[in-house]
Amino acid sequence: MLGFLYVGLATAMLIPAIVDVAAKNPDWQAFVFSALLTGLVGMLLSIAVGGSLHEGLDMRQTFILTTMAWVTLPAFGALPFLWLGVSYVDAVFEAVSGFTTTGSTILSGLDSLPPGLLVWRSLMQWVGGIGIVVMAIVLLPFLRIGGMQLFQTESSDRSEKIVGRSVELIRLLGLVYLFLTALCVVGFLLSGMDLFDAVNHGLTTIATGGYSTHDVSFGFFTNSAAGWVAVVFMTIGALPFVLLIQALRGKPLLLWRDPQVRTLLAFLALVSLGLTIYLGVKLDFPLDEALLKATFNVVSVVTTTGFAMGDYSEWGAPVVGLALLLTFVGGCTGSTSGGIKVFRFLVFFGTVRAHLRRMVRPNRVMSEKYGGARLTPELSFSVLAFLVVYLGSVGIITLLLSLFDLDLVTAVSAAATAVGNVGPGLGPIIGPAGNFASLPDGAKWILSAAMLLGRLELFTVLVLLDPDFWSK
Repeated sequence: MLGFLYVGLATAMLIPAIVDVAAKNPDWQAFVFSALLTGLVGMLLSIAVGGSLHEGLDMRQTFILTTMAWVTLPAFGALPFLWLGVSYVDAVFEAVSGFTTTGSTILSGLDSLPPGLLVWRSLMQWVGGIGIVVMAIVLLPFLRIGGMQLFQTESSDRSEKIVGRSVELIRLLGLVYLFLTALCVVGFLLSGMDLFDAVNHGLTTIATGGYSTHDVSFGFFTNSAAGWVAVVFMTIGALPFVLLIQALRGKPLLLWRDPQVRTLLAFLALVSLGLTIYLGVKLDFPLDEALLKATFNVVSVVTTTGFAMGDYSEWGAPVVGLALLLTFVGGCTGSTSGGIKVFRFLVFFGTVRAHLRRMVRPNRVMSEKYGGARLTPELSFSVLAFLVVYLGSVGIITLLLSLFDLDLVTAVSAAATAVGNVGPGLGPIIGPAGNFASLPDGAKWILSAAMLLGRLELFTVLVLLDPDFWSK
């Protein structure tokens, strides 16, 4: 199965090669050589062990396959960067950030980079985005990670109502993902972007990835229409894709009935409105500029996309504090976004509310629900365990980064943005106007591991460290 994935990745590498050939840029050779090496390894693996798996994957094999896929694909995806003279640690960091749709970068001078390299960065995020959706809908409910078992029966029911087979569901997910990407590209074209920028930003917007073709990200585009198009499609990318399928099949109300969708949209609206008022009153921004920049940056951080419009770290301490808190939120389950996810917050607050009521009336029997599904003790414990491990991971990574003499704001925001797969951090080094190039190599390795840990929902990796996992 890994061999097939490598062959698919090798095929994708030919796209930036074609772009460089069309632009008469000699860097096409880097992608061709990388594709040959990746494809060769993939074919040898497939031929060597093909047909050995007759009965499908059990749970332990699924854990191993998922982790190995997310660890090894960036290793091969880093090859083109190596050919072009990027150091090994920087190449791996850029590839991991791409495939996990984090959007943190070590590259500068993006406006003058070869077109093929820019396309490859966008493609990595686009491929990673669809991989995240499939993992969240098909694998994580089955593996019962962080409360995802809540969607196990629900996902099965929904897929049966749509087409009845998981393979067909994955095919539909791919088609909807492709359709929304094309729609986003068209929207950017109509907003005034040229074709190259529209395609690249279309790939990374729907994937909630955040890689841009310009150092100043969306600050490059003076037309406000491009910003609003991005806001719409970043939000769409953070919605459950199974429900997007049903909405496109004529049942849009099912999307609105999902508690996490309503909560996410209301949260984005309220925070954006509050920041708009702050920018207008405190910093004297014109209303239209305040509304666009506030909404754009709030949506970008909450959906873990990582685009930036202006350096919001210079808007005052309240905005910096808000940006750090928003880093932890995330979008909906079954979307391309990272973070803790809205449904876990709903389950957490529902569990807290039930506990408070039991304190007042100990003998009262109460049943908290999420969208009609009862919150069982196992489900509540699973979510609480995820939250504790998530925050603990951010704390441990912050401590490790501080060993490299990074200041507290940089260390905390880097840890939070890596585990949450958000992108830019805070402070003068890794803030919206900076990048991660100047960090020590050891810090980059730690952050690369943190990005993978966050994308794999923590427990997918941590369970491999349990000796019982490997015992027969």
